[in-house]
Amino acid sequence: MSRPRRRNEEAYLEREAAIGTVFGQQLDPDEYRAWKKLNGKLARLLPVRMPQRSSARAAVFHRVPVASVDRLTADSVLVRFDVPDELGEEFRFEPGQHVTVRTDLGGEGVRRNYSICSSATSSELAIAVKHLPGGAFSTFAMEQLAAGDTLELMTPTGAFGTQLDPLATRNYVAIVAGSGITPVLSILQTTLAVETDSRFTLVYGNRDADSTMFREDPDDLEARYADRLRIVHVRSRDQRHPAHLRGRVDRPRLEQLLGSELATAPVDDWFLCGPVEMVTDLRDLLLERSVEPDRVHVELFHGYQKPGVADGFGPGDGLGGFAWPSA
Repeated sequence: MSRPRRRNEEAYLEREAAIGTVFGQQLDPDEYRAWKKLNGKLARLLPVRMPQRSSARAAVFHRVPVASVDRLTADSVLVRFDVPDELGEEFRFEPGQHVTVRTDLGGEGVRRNYSICSSATSSELAIAVKHLPGGAFSTFAMEQLAAGDTLELMTPTGAFGTQLDPLATRNYVAIVAGSGITPVLSILQTTLAVETDSRFTLVYGNRDADSTMFREDPDDLEARYADRLRIVHVRSRDQRHPAHLRGRVDRPRLEQLLGSELATAPVDDWFLCGPVEMVTDLRDLLLERSVEPDRVHVELFHGYQKPGVADGFGPGDGLGGFAWPSA
């Protein structure tokens, strides 16, 4: 473990906080140190809760209560659902999947797709909604939606993630911008819980700290998985941010990172999520660098999409098959 990671880990342990390490188990600091001393080898003997797809034979809608609505940033909220026990199997999901939300607003039916941002090893189903000016559902979610309300949810669909293996030792990299963090947060948490020897690097682009969705969650995860998770924040409007990480997440930035932060080890799978122009530029660069297409998993923001920009993406190119609605 590098010295910075070791310092982060010890600082986290000093808080006397519970640590989720092996397949979602909670360990106190003393238990965690004992587990680390054994190099985690006993983890492979423990039962693994592998993510599973919905048991529904076809995607169907169900009425599901809202458990809570919490503000993430000035323009986004986290919506948790209270899935009834009898629907638990139908709403099982794999990391990277999404749900379709349907509701009636002012006599007009509205449908929107949102990535699931909770870990697939947890019992929680949650989405994050970012407000878009004039957006019907996002405005409703920000201003009116509350715990106890009921929404129609379609059972989870989509295939943005990759197959996990508890015995694997892999290296993953995700590059996201803004609300592109939502499916990747689920993938990241689930991967670190299931593959206890794998490593993950997250490159996360935002305007500044205040606009960062799940601002504290990635940093807490980095401290919890100090030897296996690294987060690189890139900010476009924060003059206090380190100069070499100031700007947008674009092709020149990835070229820079490939020569520094991402140059330490071969990458088994890449996850790209954000505006179409960003995602397509980064994907093209990776393919030019001889990365196999099926190792580059792509999710697009529909709200930013330009006609024809997704042409050329086929099923074997790692396209997740889901794009966010524009409102």
